[in-house]
This record gives sequence, C-alpha cells and structure tokens, in this order.
Amino acid sequence: MEYVYPVITGLLGLVIGVVVAGIKKKSPFANKQQEELGLKVATKASSDLEFARRLDALFLPPPPPKPSGEPVRLLGLLQREARLIDFLMEPIGAYTDDQIGASVRDIHAKAGAVIRKHLTLDPVLPQTEGDKVTVPSGFDPSAIRLVGNVGGKPPFTGTLQHAGWKVKKIDLPKPADGVDEFVLMPAEVEM
Repeated sequence: MEYVYPVITGLLGLVIGVVVAGIKKKSPFANKQQEELGLKVATKASSDLEFARRLDALFLPPPPPKPSGEPVRLLGLLQREARLIDFLMEPIGAYTDDQIGASVRDIHAKAGAVIRKHLTLDPVLPQTEGDKVTVPSGFDPSAIRLVGNVGGKPPFTGTLQHAGWKVKKIDLPKPADGVDEFVLMPAEVEM
C-alpha cells in the first residue's frame, strides 16, 4: 500500500502542474514559477512518502467515519440471550404452527427481557390505541406517520392505530478492547 501514496500524489502533483499551466495560458497573473512549482510538487511526492501523505491530506476527502456499533451490539444481545437472529434466519415453512408457537414463546420472553434491560422506551403518543387524536401543524413526520386518506392541512384528527415507540435511554455494555462489535455472535466449534 505504501507505493500507492507516491503514485496517487505524484499524479495529483502532475494534475496541479497541468492546471497551473492551463491557468498560465488564460491568466496574465500566472507565470513560469507556478508551472515549476507544480512539477516540483509532483517530483517530491513521487519520492517522499511523508510529503505524499501530507499532500493527500490536503486534497483527498477524509475516509468515511466508522459507523456506530451500538445497533449491532443490541442485535448481538438479542442473539446471545434469545437466539432472535437464528429464529429470523431459519426457514420455518416446514414446521407446524405448534412448533413455531413453542419457539416464539421462549424467544418473546427472552428478547423482551433484553429490550427492557438495555433500552428505556416511551410511546410517541400517550393515548391508547383506538382513541381519537389530533395531530398539530408542525408535527415531526419521523415520529408520526399519517395513514389512510390524508388531505388538507394540519391539524389532522384521526384514530390512533399504534402509539409508536421512541428510545429514551440506551444502556448497552461496551465491547472489550480488540473485539469486533460487528460480529453478532461468534461461530461455535465444539472440540
């Protein structure tokens, strides 16, 4: 990988030199010194790895931020405690309803315990399902979804179909140093 930096930045320096030369032809303010500077940059970047890295930092976009592992940790807990991922990934067409029902009862209890232990949840709306509710103007569409025949301008009045959920607090254990938190559950090999 180390040979890639001088090549990329050498090309970048060459491009800078060409751009400067193009500016020279179009601008009365450009001069031979700018053209020579572009060539010097290309030459130095080709032979000096540290210079090439600093040049990259100036002109190349930064790498994307590492995504948060919190959602994956929660899935990992649901897998470890309730085997939820195993259940969801299992083709269940061959099982009877009684077999599925027996599995779901255990998964439901264990997954619910994980959620209650690690998340504090509140309903989005405090009313009970089936109650009439008024949705004011300026409502948050990520918190309230209008369904059915929607027309006109708010405020809207309708029947609450689901109160929604929002996370008030997350309390997930931090992974140990060196642990890849994107591994939901390690493979198990019996010896």
